[in-house]
Amino acid sequence: IDDLAEVDYSLNSLPAVFHPFIDLDLKGIVYPSGNYTGPPYAAAPFTIPDHSDSMLYLAFSEYFFQTSSFAYYTASAFNITIAEETCSYFNISTEIFGSIIPEVAKYSVTPYPVMLKLMATEIPIISLEQDSFTVEIQGSMEVFAVLPDSTTQSLFTMNVAANTSIALNIFDQKLMGSLCLNRLQFSLAHSNVGFFEISLLENILSYILQTEVIPSANAKLSKGFPLP
Repeated sequence: IDDLAEVDYSLNSLPAVFHPFIDLDLKGIVYPSGNYTGPPYAAAPFTIPDHSDSMLYLAFSEYFFQTSSFAYYTASAFNITIAEETCSYFNISTEIFGSIIPEVAKYSVTPYPVMLKLMATEIPIISLEQDSFTVEIQGSMEVFAVLPDSTTQSLFTMNVAANTSIALNIFDQKLMGSLCLNRLQFSLAHSNVGFFEISLLENILSYILQTEVIPSANAKLSKGFPLP
């Protein structure tokens, strides 16, 4: 698929040949690249509804997408760093955070660039729906001040709960997706600047995720999963 993950499609049984159609019972598993340890999920058999107005019907179970989630989580694909040099729309700094949170302004009088480190703390949970699926992500976001000598100083850490949905389509023999952020929840996990109301930061953090993380994820999803 890419540098982080591989997909294996194996036949579970011999093809079943009938007069009007052929059934292929495939088991699709996504692995971290070079690591073929089985994922901690069990594949449940399912059937495709009986239709006859198309030449090909292809169905995916939750198992396939859950192994994808497991593979990319294992490969640390959900760990993202956003720094001043990578932020596309504005320069994030302690001055910006200090204008919203007085505790940051008192802690860091001199303006410094800010770096955000996001990571998933659990394997994202997949829930399959018609033509799309939702992804529940539990993670953390640590905010650092970047000092002149390039060392970092942790300001605070937040717990992040994100609800996203991915719309699916097939193009050029690939399964492609488009990610949409539905809901975000933040809570303060640890602070070196003192306690503050996390609601003060929700708008700016949501904006950063919408403008930096979602486009990056969609660029990767647009490359698609190769189909059997």
